[in-house]
Amino acid sequence: MAAMTDPRTSEPGLPEAPDGVLGDFGVLLSTVTLLERIAGRELERRCGIRHAAFEVLLRLSAADRPVSMGELADELILTSGGMTRLVDRMQDAGLVARRAAPGDRRGRRVELTGAGRAKLDEAMRVHAETLRRHFAGPLPEDGRRDLVESLRTLREHARAELDLR
Repeated sequence: MAAMTDPRTSEPGLPEAPDGVLGDFGVLLSTVTLLERIAGRELERRCGIRHAAFEVLLRLSAADRPVSMGELADELILTSGGMTRLVDRMQDAGLVARRAAPGDRRGRRVELTGAGRAKLDEAMRVHAETLRRHFAGPLPEDGRRDLVESLRTLREHARAELDLR
């Protein structure tokens, strides 16, 4: 007789995990991946920007000051070359501007342009609509609250483990 698979802990197409926690974590990761793909698809389709560009716009807006390329690369977990290519495309689109870093001939700081602020406002509306539909929509309000509270607990535990407090 074939072993029964617990639908809460196993992923379709993957072997059953010997411990339910492996399957549970797989469900978390695959769900996040799928939701990120949906969000990225909508940003690109409706706003003409990739998710990584949206993240740069968000960070520049939150910093409210020019930010170094290195800071951006670290925050977005990109290589310096990847960040340079992304900022090049964003600058070509008029969304950001590079400025010389004070006291550093080679250093560059990146800042939002007016067009970048406008694009961020548009992308924030689209992103919020997408998340309401695909993240909040399928869950009952109390289920979403419980999920978010559980994720906050896990995030704080992980930050403490990695000494990121």
